[in-house]
Amino acid sequence: MEAQAVELLSRLMKGKAMQYRTGVAMVLTAGVLWSFQALIIRQIDEAGAWTVLFWRSLAMFPVLMLFMAWRSGWAPLQAMRKAGVAGVLGGLGLVVAMSGAIIAFKTTSVANAAFLFAASPFLAAILGRAILGEAVASRTWIAIAIAMVGIFIMVREGLDAGAWIGNLAALSSAIGFAAFSVALRWRRIDDSLPTSVLGGMMAVVVAGLVAVQTGQPLVVATSDILWCLLMGLFTMSGGMILYTLGSKVVPSAELTLLSNTEVMLAPFWVWLIIGETASAGTFVGGAILMVAILFNAWTGARRTVAA
Repeated sequence: MEAQAVELLSRLMKGKAMQYRTGVAMVLTAGVLWSFQALIIRQIDEAGAWTVLFWRSLAMFPVLMLFMAWRSGWAPLQAMRKAGVAGVLGGLGLVVAMSGAIIAFKTTSVANAAFLFAASPFLAAILGRAILGEAVASRTWIAIAIAMVGIFIMVREGLDAGAWIGNLAALSSAIGFAAFSVALRWRRIDDSLPTSVLGGMMAVVVAGLVAVQTGQPLVVATSDILWCLLMGLFTMSGGMILYTLGSKVVPSAELTLLSNTEVMLAPFWVWLIIGETASAGTFVGGAILMVAILFNAWTGARRTVAA
C-alpha cells in the first residue's frame, strides 16, 4: 500500500494524468499551508515587511527551482523557455499579489485588506473567461457568492473607509493573484511551475530593492531571519508547488476560491496556538466560507464522476 502511494505521488509530481478531485485536494492543501504564515509572522519582532518578503522569497526560490529541475528531467532552462510569455506575466502577477498585500496591511485595516483580497475569485473568473475562454459553472458562482458573505461576516467589525492607497493596493493584490492563477492555465503548457519560479525570483529582486530604498535593513535578528526562511522553505514553497500542480485540472475561478482556506484558517491558528482574540463573527464567517469551499469541491467532484 505504501509503495502504491509513493508511486502515485511520483506520477503526480512528474506531471502524469491527474483527476479533478486530486487537483482540488492539492489546492485546498496549498491554502492550508499558506494559512500558517500569519502565525509565523506573529513571531517576527524586528524585520520590516519588505525584509520579510525578501528572506521568504529567497528561501522559496531555490526550493521551487530544484523541484522544477527534477520534474523536468533536470532540464530547468528548457522548461523556463517553454513557459514563455505566460510564465513572465504570471510571475509579474505573483509579485504584484505579494507586494500589494504588504502595502495593504501597512496602510489600511486588516479587515479591509482581507475583504478586498476575496475579490480574487471574481477577477479570476472574468480573466479566465476573457483570456482562456473558460466558462464558469453556476455552482462556482454560487460558491463565490456564499464565500463573499462568509468573509464579510468575518471582517465586518473592522471594515471602514480606510486609506484609499491601502485599499487600492489590496485590490491590486487580488488582481495580481487572479492573473497569476490564469497564467498557470494559459495555453495548457506542459509545466506551469516556471511561472512560480519566476515569481519567486522577481520577488527577491523587488523586495530587496524596495527594502533598501525605504531604509529597511536586510540584516536583522537571526531569529527573524529563521522564521522567514521557515515560511519560504515550507509553507510558501509547499503551497506554491501544490497550487501550481492543481492548476492543471482546476479552472482559474475555482483555484482562487478553493485557496480561501488560507483566509478561513489563518485567524483560527493564531487564536488556537497563541491565544489571540477572535470574534464570534470570525468563526461564523469562517464556517460559512468552509461551506462554500466544500460545496464547490463536492459538486465539482460529482460532476466529473458523472461525466
